[in-house]
Amino acid sequence: MRRIAPVPLAFSLSVLAALGGCHKQAAPEPQPTEAQAPAPAPTPAGPDTSQAGKPIPTAEIRNGEGQPAKLSDLKGKPLLVNLWATWCVPCIKELPTLDALAARDAGKLQVVLVNEDLEGARVVAPFLQKHPVKNGKPWLDTANALMIPLKVASLPTTILYDANGKEVLRVDRDLDWTGPEAKALLARVEG
Repeated sequence: MRRIAPVPLAFSLSVLAALGGCHKQAAPEPQPTEAQAPAPAPTPAGPDTSQAGKPIPTAEIRNGEGQPAKLSDLKGKPLLVNLWATWCVPCIKELPTLDALAARDAGKLQVVLVNEDLEGARVVAPFLQKHPVKNGKPWLDTANALMIPLKVASLPTTILYDANGKEVLRVDRDLDWTGPEAKALLARVEG
């Protein structure tokens, strides 16, 4: 009789994430009756401004060089902080647009990609071999030191801060950060 090796938990979670995405689960759509026409497709939710004015958390995480650092020290220019994970399909989808934004707006906007994988560089380094980020190395938050004080419940979440380190808005879904919707959002911090 052959024994089947157990499937590692990380693999199981990555398969589930790929199948279901990384957003909070939405309530099921009501089924139309014969007398009802199908409902129109939902439009993406607008930015969340409920936390506007709050400062960047002072939690210490690891910067792109692996050194202890705080996002709160990055004042002076507007800051776009993206929280993502290697197992999150929508996160992976938006990474190239964040990388392109970082290159395009380097002089006027800081873009920081904060990886939330609990295994840190062990999983991020191989991921970046397949999905290179050319405009900065991702920061690592293996203890979820940012997710907890920011009250982030789903990935990806991207938070825009003004030059003084105060939150302007957040987007808790993937977005094309080189497109017109992102341009309108980023205009809120342009001087």
